[in-house]
Amino acid sequence: MHAPHRTRTDALVAVGAGALSAALALFGGRPPDALGWLLLAASAVALGWRRRAPVLVVAAMVPLLALYHGLDNDHTATMPQTWIALYTVAVTGRPLRTLLTGIAVMAAMMTVVLGISTHGGLELLRISGWIVAVLFCGVDVRIYRQYVASVLERAERAERTREEEARRRVAEERLRIARDLHDLLAHSITLIGVQTSVASHILTVDPDRLDRKAVAASLDDIAGTCREARAELRTTLQVLRDTGHAGRDDADGPVPDLAALPGLVRAAEAAGAHVDLRVHQPEGRLAPATGAAAYRIVQESLTNAVRHAGTGVRVGVVVEPAAGALRVTVTDDGTGPVDDGSAPGFGIVGMRERARSTGGTLDAGPRPGGGFEVSALLPVQKHEPETLS
Repeated sequence: MHAPHRTRTDALVAVGAGALSAALALFGGRPPDALGWLLLAASAVALGWRRRAPVLVVAAMVPLLALYHGLDNDHTATMPQTWIALYTVAVTGRPLRTLLTGIAVMAAMMTVVLGISTHGGLELLRISGWIVAVLFCGVDVRIYRQYVASVLERAERAERTREEEARRRVAEERLRIARDLHDLLAHSITLIGVQTSVASHILTVDPDRLDRKAVAASLDDIAGTCREARAELRTTLQVLRDTGHAGRDDADGPVPDLAALPGLVRAAEAAGAHVDLRVHQPEGRLAPATGAAAYRIVQESLTNAVRHAGTGVRVGVVVEPAAGALRVTVTDDGTGPVDDGSAPGFGIVGMRERARSTGGTLDAGPRPGGGFEVSALLPVQKHEPETLS
């Protein structure tokens, strides 16, 4: 509650307590004198500061009410402000503070009652019971409020955790889609560029002896590359539409795996590369994520080889099991990624991220004897078919 509203509420409580106290004094059979009315009003006004300084309010009320009762005024008239002040102490403070305040108030009350009458045992018992009941009620409400606050805090913390998890999943999915688009577009555009250069060379090197079959073959290769790129792009875009399945790698459409490697080899050879592919399938059935990671690593490696070494580059691709893992090695006799003044790409970074996404590792760099090598070690997460029991 904001401070202005709290101050207004406390003022209204003080006014209400004062009015009820005045009514009890008027109809209690023994109305107080002028000093009694002043003491009664002062004790009610003190409630305006009850939540700012509850203990000080009680400490200020004790001498006022002690003098009021000592003058033998109506003893029931002070009940509203007394119970409200004690309740506020109990509901806003620690139990130890409540206990000490209750003991001090009962000691002052006993002193006043015994000073007025030597036969006030029953009155002492009645007033003490009320004090204990009010303090107990305040402590119980305080505990209940703390419980409700802890429940709300846990709910808010759980909601924040769910939101953070959702943001993390979205970020992971965006990163995965970015890798897919990079691998797909970089590979396709590189091959189309090389094939277009071959066709252009055929058209311009000797126009009088035009090799129509070679030009047609280059154009057919370009068309085939475009069809494959379009099909993969459609599959990738389908993931974006399936927003309810964030993080899945099995959207509508085939997930590339080791069986699709010959298609990559044919596309690279159409661009002028010479590729030696050797695939040794591991035992069992690979998890889709591992097969897709191996496919993308080979795809990006072939793209880099064609892009940086050009036509005529010789590339060796070996996929084989190795001590419970799948080793993917791609070597070429070209120069590998070089700094040609253009903006740095994300190919090797993306391959490392793909390897890490399956729990594997990837190394890439120049070979000692020349050329470039990419070597990835991917854990074989076997995907066993379900059996009916």
